[in-house]
Amino acid sequence: MNAKKWSKETKVVVTPVTVAKETRGRSLVTLLHEAKVSILATLALAVLLCGIYPVVIWGVAQVIFPQQANGSLIVRNGRVVGSSLIGQEFKSDPYFQPRPSAAGNEGYDASASGGSNLGPLSQKLIDQVRERIHTYRSENNLPPDMEVPADAVTASGSGLDPHISTRNAELQAARVARARGMSVDLVKRWVRQYTESPQLGFLGDPRVNVLELNLALEAQQGESDARRQSS
Repeated sequence: MNAKKWSKETKVVVTPVTVAKETRGRSLVTLLHEAKVSILATLALAVLLCGIYPVVIWGVAQVIFPQQANGSLIVRNGRVVGSSLIGQEFKSDPYFQPRPSAAGNEGYDASASGGSNLGPLSQKLIDQVRERIHTYRSENNLPPDMEVPADAVTASGSGLDPHISTRNAELQAARVARARGMSVDLVKRWVRQYTESPQLGFLGDPRVNVLELNLALEAQQGESDARRQSS
């Protein structure tokens, strides 16, 4: 038997069925390998990003700025009375009033933060603003033609804004002073003391934290009343 004839007789015939079986086998192995890699990567990222990373950030925050990390809570006489980052509603004359809120049915609902979604052409919004302007001028004894600050009659996007503009606070100072039996100059000094500068010196406008200012006035009046009673 010559070499040429032997080669023809021993030649392996590869059929399409054989190729298909080999291809399916390799595809299955590849699929299992990729699935294993994907599962391990998912578990590793879950441990890193959902476990280690949050714990590290929490620990760093508790060490460097614990007050802010715990919600910037304000405590008076051992009781939490609010947060410097979340506004509260004040209605009576002795208190500075925050800007209107559309968060929740009654406003300032921290579980329903948001605006009213009323557009500038909404008649409902126009009527609301007109009513607020009238009420604001009436409560603060302002002339009917005096311009009213926008933040006094419009709600913020979150509905939980803790600040008002300095102009808004200045226009309320006389009412607060009269209700508390203080001088207007003294109340305005408190307003200036609780006026916060723009962030980084240029972002935004000067603003007044309503809750912190009202608490300071309460403490001031409490000390004054105590001195009068003791004298």
